[in-house]
Amino acid sequence: MNRILIVDDKEMMRDSVATTLARKGYTVVTAAGGRAALEKLEKRPPDVVITDLQMPEMNGIELLAEVARIDDQVPVIFMTAFGTVETAVEAMKQGAFDYITKPFSGDELLIAVERACEHGRLTRENQILKAAATPTGVRPLSARHQMIGGSMVMQHLKRRLTRIADSHGAVLITGESGSGKEVAARWIHEQSPRKDKPFLAINCAALSTNLLESELFGHEKGAFTGADRMRKGRFELADGGTLLLDEISEIAPEIQAKLLRVLQEKSFERVGSGTAREVDVRVIATTNRDLPREVASGTFRQDLYYRLNV
Repeated sequence: MNRILIVDDKEMMRDSVATTLARKGYTVVTAAGGRAALEKLEKRPPDVVITDLQMPEMNGIELLAEVARIDDQVPVIFMTAFGTVETAVEAMKQGAFDYITKPFSGDELLIAVERACEHGRLTRENQILKAAATPTGVRPLSARHQMIGGSMVMQHLKRRLTRIADSHGAVLITGESGSGKEVAARWIHEQSPRKDKPFLAINCAALSTNLLESELFGHEKGAFTGADRMRKGRFELADGGTLLLDEISEIAPEIQAKLLRVLQEKSFERVGSGTAREVDVRVIATTNRDLPREVASGTFRQDLYYRLNV
């Protein structure tokens, strides 16, 4: 369910809004001020932020700017008293999604949140589609990528992949080029509890080390020459879903180390940032190489191999 961050210095208001949303099944996180909210945002951006406009430590307008800096796709809803409606309208011009005037009913709150969640979902889907369409090795798997055939061997394979789909660990698929590794990866995703979440694929052999790092983990504005804005990486875009790392044997040692951290700690850092971000992504890796031999030769990390070969 969508994750909502509620920011208000008044405990009674926070609890009231949180209770209304929790009863409808939303995952609720609260913060008593802007700085506490930013700590939660940096760690894991929510789907929607609901914030009071007038707060002592950091007002809503200032918080709005910080939310946009961290993740400019998170919709922000302002709670405002009648006397500050003009300020709320001005905030919408600066990027806020909506505002609701106190005192508001539970239905008013829920309608605003539902609209914000839908807006955020469409924005994320659009970004994922754009990412999948870029000529940088990231590509979608088309509808024709499906497993067909009714032979005993194929039925046995489907049953085995379905059992794998029910688990939560990383998956390593090996085989010659053209043997259907991507098709198997898509099957695992579509049979798993993550089937309604994003499925993204990236060809690790098609990108330079620096570009692959940026594509996987994203980057902050100014992280390197040409980084004129913050950009999410594939791990963030695939949050909750599955990320296929095609030809994983081709990645450089420094990327192997970062990938190992994601698998171990379920967190990563964007390029140019020192802030760890939580992520929930199932990794499926494919290769046409003999990885045990690569491990023995020292070109592929042994600990990463064991993490993938669950």
